Amino acid sequence: MDPALFLADLERIPETLDGYVADWPVSATSPRRVVLAGMGSSWFAARDAAGDLRRLGIDAVAERASSAGGWPPADDTLVVAISASGASVETLDFLARHSGRSATIALTNTIDSTMADRCDDVVELAAAAEPGGVACRSFHHTVAALLSLAARWGAPWVPADVARRAAAAIADLLDRRGDWLDEAADVLAGPQGTWIIAPEERMASALQGALMLREGPRRVADGCETGDWSHVDVYLTKTCDYRALVLPGSRWDEAAAQWMTRRGSTVLAVGGPFSAASSTLRYPGDDDPLVARLVEVVVPSLVGARWWSATRGGGG
Repeated sequence: MDPALFLADLERIPETLDGYVADWPVSATSPRRVVLAGMGSSWFAARDAAGDLRRLGIDAVAERASSAGGWPPADDTLVVAISASGASVETLDFLARHSGRSATIALTNTIDSTMADRCDDVVELAAAAEPGGVACRSFHHTVAALLSLAARWGAPWVPADVARRAAAAIADLLDRRGDWLDEAADVLAGPQGTWIIAPEERMASALQGALMLREGPRRVADGCETGDWSHVDVYLTKTCDYRALVLPGSRWDEAAAQWMTRRGSTVLAVGGPFSAASSTLRYPGDDDPLVARLVEVVVPSLVGARWWSATRGGGG
């Protein structure tokens, strides 16, 4: 793992994401049940995608591949095994339970991997190699690929257009980072941690963003859903120097904002207004939740790269 190479991986996102559409096979169009399985970043993307599919009336779940339970194998069940490397041992173990008993598709950045060999079909993430050692670009491509899957079942969006607009917005944030990154890094650098808050439909952004702050610079960080925040994380605002990156768009934003204002929390809002924010970062297309799902995590990723380069930490 290397912070300079991680930054270079982030800088390539507009190039690789622009117009990307996953090529899903025919087997992805007719199952009764869909299981999206993965670990870490893969599971983050899967949980939001499972929600997309359920809103279309499809029986879909996102399973951590380490889970011992879940739906049993069946010939009317589709398992989408997600792993950028195609070598996640937990995902391979999960897949073994379904191999030959359920339809299986590997969603991976490594088409010659063990996971790809063990699945009926393979969908390539096409994120290119990530020399920095962090699954960052592949996360964006996983989100885009799963948006393409939902479109196959009738979701009302055009995946290529969403990816194109997101790539342009990320390029804009990268081009303008000299105007906002230093301030964002200072605002979020709390002595006790950083919290990222997002609506349920975009929870993957909060979880992945927090991971980007833990994985490279080794900072304390976590993600929380906006509505649930008032039930599980509000307590920290009373005792901590609470630093939050808020991704607005939840109908529960104001409830959280009132507590943060009352207790003097330090807040950066990304992608829209949030009344408790001391600063707000906007980008083109941030009024579209689909674009936001592909773009907003770039902000904590770049903050993580900045902190990491300052400490030169890394490794397992």
